[in-house]
Amino acid sequence: MSAVLIVAHAERAEALSAAKGLVDWLENEGHSVQMGRTEAVAIDRSDLIAAEPIPTAPDLAVSVGGDGTMLRSVDLVAAAGVPVLGVNVGHLGYLTEFEPAQLVEVVGAALDGSLGTSERMMVSATVRRAPGADPDDADEEAAWTGLNEVVLEKRDPGHTVRLEVWLDGDVFATYAADGLIVSTPTGSTAYSLSAGGAVVAPTHSSLQVTPVAPHMLFDRSLLLSADTEIGIRVISERPALAAVDGRSATMLATGDELVVTRAPYDARFVTAGGDSFHRVLKHKFGLKDR
Repeated sequence: MSAVLIVAHAERAEALSAAKGLVDWLENEGHSVQMGRTEAVAIDRSDLIAAEPIPTAPDLAVSVGGDGTMLRSVDLVAAAGVPVLGVNVGHLGYLTEFEPAQLVEVVGAALDGSLGTSERMMVSATVRRAPGADPDDADEEAAWTGLNEVVLEKRDPGHTVRLEVWLDGDVFATYAADGLIVSTPTGSTAYSLSAGGAVVAPTHSSLQVTPVAPHMLFDRSLLLSADTEIGIRVISERPALAAVDGRSATMLATGDELVVTRAPYDARFVTAGGDSFHRVLKHKFGLKDR
């Protein structure tokens, strides 16, 4: 018997229907099932609600939705090394490999060990407060981890924020911009892409620093070693907001620094080892042969 966590997009009827069918199949096969609160209530199975943080790691997490649902699933289980199987009930679905029609088949194959896994590096962020900052600051020692990116961006519309960037302890440059993105290779097709960053193969090992709407001549992305420690210090009078994978993390005032590094663990994706990255990219962007 295996323990399976199901995370579904609670606002998509197709995702809930697929999740309900999977619950029925898993229970008939003798497996135990947990679900997120909202989706469990939506399919009238409140008895399956999983506590957060999850007290006991499941054997498998199944994400039924789009990339946002996949990010939520990874956030719940990556630290415990639990593999995540992504089913696409969304639009682009960069992170989800399987389709709803395959759901029971691929979950069964994952549970019996017939499918492999792919490792994806993650990114971690911590805050160093400026000297004289409130010692009781609630997030003084907080750390956040994400699959796609860490973003530090302006809070006030109509203004830029000035950010001083350090690489492994050495000052690199000061940016006047709407913000800075530090992305993983997986995150290179997310916010970083819309800001003009390079597309990086998801199994590559690197960190990418991309400015958002920079007001300066140097506007290129930096592709750095995955082991680089990236410090971003707010040097303007205006504060900046930090977010990880689209989730607000904290606000930084003048003199505060966001330290971004590779996370101490990787995400694990269940994969059938099918299409290569460039074929997936070609499909998602609708690129055509001549």
